[in-house]
Amino acid sequence: MRRTLACLAALLAVPGAVAAEGPTCAADSELAYICGAEKPEDLLALPDTDWLIASGFAPGAGLKLIDTQTRKLKRWYTGNADQLAFDAKAFPDCPGPLDAALFNARGLSLRPLRPGVHRLLVVNHGGREAIEAFDVSTGSGKPPTLLWRGCMPMPAGQVANSVAQFADGTVLATVLTRPGTTIGDFMLGRVTGGVWQRGPKDGAFRLLPGTELPGNNGIEVDPDQRRFYVVAFGWHAVLVFDRDDTAQPLARIDAPDFMPDNIHWTGGRLLLAGMRLDEPACGGLRKVVNGVADPMLCHRGWVVGELGPAARRISTFAYGRPRPDFNGLSAAAIVGGELWLGSFQSNRIAVLPR
Repeated sequence: MRRTLACLAALLAVPGAVAAEGPTCAADSELAYICGAEKPEDLLALPDTDWLIASGFAPGAGLKLIDTQTRKLKRWYTGNADQLAFDAKAFPDCPGPLDAALFNARGLSLRPLRPGVHRLLVVNHGGREAIEAFDVSTGSGKPPTLLWRGCMPMPAGQVANSVAQFADGTVLATVLTRPGTTIGDFMLGRVTGGVWQRGPKDGAFRLLPGTELPGNNGIEVDPDQRRFYVVAFGWHAVLVFDRDDTAQPLARIDAPDFMPDNIHWTGGRLLLAGMRLDEPACGGLRKVVNGVADPMLCHRGWVVGELGPAARRISTFAYGRPRPDFNGLSAAAIVGGELWLGSFQSNRIAVLPR
């Protein structure tokens, strides 16, 4: 899977690598594309299938379901009656069904509930600040189906960024910037965020002491169910915490020359994705001028790193140069031996073919 830029152009010469979305979605010298994704900020591979789930970080963009074999996507959550099964007992503080027209989806998390059924959690900014809960069913040779089950409102004033869940149903959500803090603050290394936790019997989220970092971004749990990983965007690093005692992190692991955003287990690997830190095409490092951070509209190179928990290091898994039609890399997933890339800025998903 690790590749150098020298071989990328040759790999893309394979027929059929281009999505059927028109000439604006043609492959370039490094990547193929699937258009119409509406800022696919986070991606998850649905285990043991050829399907990919993408969030849409814009009002009404919601969720997309991607068939990685045909390279086609569709809007998944429509709010129709057959997609609603509100569990008011499990989600007593949820005000009611999610409005698909407002659904602004960001971070994603999956965990198995029983054979053929996964719980999908989605950070939502549309109409309410909440973690939306869905049941995803697979099998029978048909496309996966989706049922909205309820929601968990964030504490007043707190805007979630990413979400993760332990096997016992405990939910973790990061907040990038708490009220009164800015992106410029965390770029300067100041504490702005935190991790909020809600157990299966809790009535609300609570802040975990010691998890306040400069720009809490991506989050993921460890298979051992004892630890979790949090991206500190302002430090370009991953912090490792013990879930039973978060007062001090177990480790800080710095990323090599990129700004990791989301972090997920995918294909048996713990991958992080983000934009290049020191990009010559954009004048080098991201700058903060008069307290305002550069919005990174200049196209930077993209990097996917692999975190080795035992070695406590992040190695480069894949990377590429600035692309004219793709910027803002924020997530990565492996499906069918291909690397799929999400973005918080672009209208497309990128693919690094086999």
